Amino acid sequence: MTEKGSGAPVARTVLQQCVQARLQVKPAEGEEEAQWVQISRGMVIYICFFKGATDDILPKMVSTLLNLRLCESVSGKRVSVLELPGSLLIVPQATLGGKSKGKVMQYHGNVGKDDGLRLYDDFVSLCEKELLNVASAKTDAEVTVKHGTYGNRQVLKLDTNGPYTHLMEF
Repeated sequence: MTEKGSGAPVARTVLQQCVQARLQVKPAEGEEEAQWVQISRGMVIYICFFKGATDDILPKMVSTLLNLRLCESVSGKRVSVLELPGSLLIVPQATLGGKSKGKVMQYHGNVGKDDGLRLYDDFVSLCEKELLNVASAKTDAEVTVKHGTYGNRQVLKLDTNGPYTHLMEF
């Protein structure tokens, strides 16, 4: 879903519906246990920003991703994560920007780390605002937005009712 006439994409996402997902955001150190975030039914969004990405693309990304009918309702009908309503787990995934060169992967097209962190944080905030606005309108909805730590390796555990995975470019 690249903007018409805009050329190369500025962001890439992979969407995966889930029954539950768990992401380690901090590994165990010494006597401290690992720290995890977890969601129940909803969607995992892996996200990577490319050079040229700006805040201008974020509202469109959030609206598109949260309104796509990719989740399976109890009746088996496809609905959006907002209609479900479901939770979100957002995972920063710089490797989505990789290109192979010979036998190695290169990531020269990815946005710089500082800009990537800012875009990622703003994306998470917009998702939280949108999902929680919908959840507050539905009094029985228990939804949450959880997210990974930008720039760190993380462990993901995912239970899916798929596979039902989609790649989206903006």
